[in-house]
Amino acid sequence: MNNPAITVAKSEVSVRMCGYSYHAQPFYTEERDGLPMYLFRLQTEGYAHALVDGRMHPIGPGDLLLYQPGELYRLQVSEVEHPTKGTVLESGDYYLACEGDWVDQWWHRQPRQRLIRMADDDKLLSLWRLLLLEKRRLEAENEELTESLLKSLCLSFDRLDGGSRSEPGKPFIAARMKRYIEEHATKPLKVEDLAAHIGLSESRTSHLFKEWHGLTVIEYVHEVRLAIAEERIRYSSLTLEHIAESCGFGSYSYFFRVFRRKYGLSPADYRQQSAQAAPATQRS
Repeated sequence: MNNPAITVAKSEVSVRMCGYSYHAQPFYTEERDGLPMYLFRLQTEGYAHALVDGRMHPIGPGDLLLYQPGELYRLQVSEVEHPTKGTVLESGDYYLACEGDWVDQWWHRQPRQRLIRMADDDKLLSLWRLLLLEKRRLEAENEELTESLLKSLCLSFDRLDGGSRSEPGKPFIAARMKRYIEEHATKPLKVEDLAAHIGLSESRTSHLFKEWHGLTVIEYVHEVRLAIAEERIRYSSLTLEHIAESCGFGSYSYFFRVFRRKYGLSPADYRQQSAQAAPATQRS
């Protein structure tokens, strides 16, 4: 027998907006009268400032923002001074606006932090990407799939404790290693930089990273850079040369070889194929 407290009709869950946003110039947005629906935002690269609990907070990679309807919202992207990168002006994030009785019930099941600083979570990000792609489909949207993805994403938020978490079976330092690489992959990055960050020798760092993650440090750096480049090719109008440079590749020719080896297409062919399959929408 169904529990009436959690049985909700399909029409009571609605994803109004879902996408990826990237800013390389100053940007500012504000909802002075309060948000009309729930807004979730996951910073994936670069830095921004957002209104949280009445004051502006710095937001960096891995920071998740959760807002409910009626809350004030303010987001600003501007130049920031980073201790190792110098002056930085870039911000990339996944965003999602939704509403419905099921979301209301989920939100009120437990106290909600507005800012959750989490470690890398590939499964959560994969759910977000799948939801984004479903909303971008040219043919009729599969509402049942969209609903399931939204619910899965929300329930995944429940597992976040607001702090950096290690992966099951791996110590906390394993998550620190991956997060450091993901935060610094678009800039020149060496094993010695990672070793200094976690306080181990270069050889010990390399050995542990390979043992815990199955890739060398450099291999994972390439994976992160390619993932960022793939997003920018699909969802931005940046030139391919600019993408190669901004993602940390030393030259376009090197980027071309690495990208084709992984995806089986040149960056230009990949962009063309993506545009034909699901044209990216622009968000200002």
